[in-house]
Amino acid sequence: MIAALDEGNVGGYSVAYGRDDTYFPVYVTAALAAIFCTAAFVTGALYWLALAALAAGFTYYNIPLLETGRPTIGANQYGIFIQAFGLIRWRAIERIDLVEIAERAMTVHELQIVLNAPLTSALVADWRKQPSWRWLMRLPWRMSHTNMVRINVEPFDQPPDMIHRTFLRMWRYYRS
Repeated sequence: MIAALDEGNVGGYSVAYGRDDTYFPVYVTAALAAIFCTAAFVTGALYWLALAALAAGFTYYNIPLLETGRPTIGANQYGIFIQAFGLIRWRAIERIDLVEIAERAMTVHELQIVLNAPLTSALVADWRKQPSWRWLMRLPWRMSHTNMVRINVEPFDQPPDMIHRTFLRMWRYYRS
């Protein structure tokens, strides 16, 4: 059963990126890339192509923010799953914290999952190996050297405290 789990069909509680106006710049830079490519074709000037490459690179990096129907993080009976990371088993989690981080003029919420086992034994399913066309895209997670998985929960479609509460409730239930 566990071998059948992949990023597309994990089941359970899941959270996806929210659909709102904050991702409007991704669409704008895609349009700018097209405009700059057209300008390079019409004028024959290579500097337009450089600008098009920059705009296309920004768009490509942020494409995962537009995948609102795809589960990004969540949990099921086996553990917590994170897109492009894997499925962390419940017993390998030491604690789950929601931390507020002040960045310039705003507060960002970060979900911190501290592991009590090495990553290789903590993962039920390892999804870190991505297709080559997704290598340079945005990842929803960062791993620190202290065996902590950090997830910025601001772009998701549910409030940070609700995500944290649900993960804590499921962690307490399934690890016992």
